[in-house]
Amino acid sequence: MGMIHCCCGDGKGKTTSAVGLAVRFAGAGGKVCIVQFLKGSESCETAVLNRIDGITVLRNQKDLGFVFQMTDAQKAECRKMHDENLNKALELVYSGQCGLLVLDELTYAYDMELIDRQAVRRLITDKPQELELVITGRDPAPLFTENADYISEIKCVRHPYDKNIPARRGIEY
Repeated sequence: MGMIHCCCGDGKGKTTSAVGLAVRFAGAGGKVCIVQFLKGSESCETAVLNRIDGITVLRNQKDLGFVFQMTDAQKAECRKMHDENLNKALELVYSGQCGLLVLDELTYAYDMELIDRQAVRRLITDKPQELELVITGRDPAPLFTENADYISEIKCVRHPYDKNIPARRGIEY
């Protein structure tokens, strides 16, 4: 029986945790789909994940920047890409080609209405019994926390960003 994981909080490591679980699942012979919301620029983990048999990564075709900087047209474009990627992932799930689905940064996309919220709600409440589902992001909506079997909160105690140290390739992205 598959379960729902919610990896949330303001600390670094939510995506890293989900990627680790995806690698473990693929290593056991499972099929994985990772959908990365709000991410379109280069990310070092995708370079490796795309070479692992059994792992499919779906992400935006381009980077639109931070949501608070997006125009209404960019938000509509972002939502369109998110909905397309979610639909592709659901096709894999319902065709039996995905046993572990990672929805990375879903909490923020959901909160900002940059995804079909009804489709997300249906997935959560009518999840195929065998599907293992991982949701990451900050401030998860009650939909996620009330339905999660695992909730892991990653708390930021200290981060180099506080000292104006920019994100480092291979560490933060």
